[in-house]
Amino acid sequence: MPSQLQPLQIQQQQTPTELNLFRDLVKNKIFRRGTPFDKLVRKSFPGAISNTELSKRVVNALEKKGFTPENTLLATSVCADELARVLEDEFVDIYGTNFNLGGLSGFPFAGNTGWGAMSAHVPDDGYCLTIHGPHVGITKGGLVGKVERSGVADVDSCCGSAIAASNYLKSITNGEASINPGIQQFSDFQQGAVQELILPFGKRLGEADDRMAELPYALYDSQEVMMADIVQTGKASIKKGLAILGGIQINTGPDTDDYFHPLRFDYYDESGEKVADMLNEL
Repeated sequence: MPSQLQPLQIQQQQTPTELNLFRDLVKNKIFRRGTPFDKLVRKSFPGAISNTELSKRVVNALEKKGFTPENTLLATSVCADELARVLEDEFVDIYGTNFNLGGLSGFPFAGNTGWGAMSAHVPDDGYCLTIHGPHVGITKGGLVGKVERSGVADVDSCCGSAIAASNYLKSITNGEASINPGIQQFSDFQQGAVQELILPFGKRLGEADDRMAELPYALYDSQEVMMADIVQTGKASIKKGLAILGGIQINTGPDTDDYFHPLRFDYYDESGEKVADMLNEL
């Protein structure tokens, strides 16, 4: 193993779940903390940690609350892009099947109805872990908003839906176009919604030093409003407890680790009240 690779260390007193998680995660990937690419990612996204590190820390934190693979339902609201499955699969490998709440750009388009259906599927006297947020690509050279995809020669945009919405917003703020009142069409309903939901962030994105790096954070703030409303509306259906992990998914090329910038990690009790902020544990 090259000297610059620093694999996660196994603690002496770990539970069987932790040990199995560690083995599963390092079977195909090694956490490359401190490498040039790792530093490059953290330069654009200072709060980012690798998916490998994230999942280990989340499991450790939730085990203290009573979450196990047997009593926990995973729910996600991430983009439809196949790259978003990387993070999703990390947690599916731990908790099993997943209830999908999300659509383009990671917005929770399943809404209150989807949340209600998901809540009914949580094991009796069990828990739900909900992970949500937009995603953004970064190339080996550090270009944000682009990503290398397996089997595709050209460097591709990521997130395509978010960038299309950003371009739509930019054309409006530049005076090149007007808001389209007929944007909501059922043949492309989700993209129309993304473009409307990003409208309040025109000034913020226009003043950003790096529009592509700021874009996912603007999308996250918009999604937080929706998620807060959905959780508040459906909090009566929470069973034993609910954990919500929100942040920015950072997709990289096929031969490098993906990252996540956690922005919230909250725990709600059975009455739907937020009782713990666990972000410092990540």
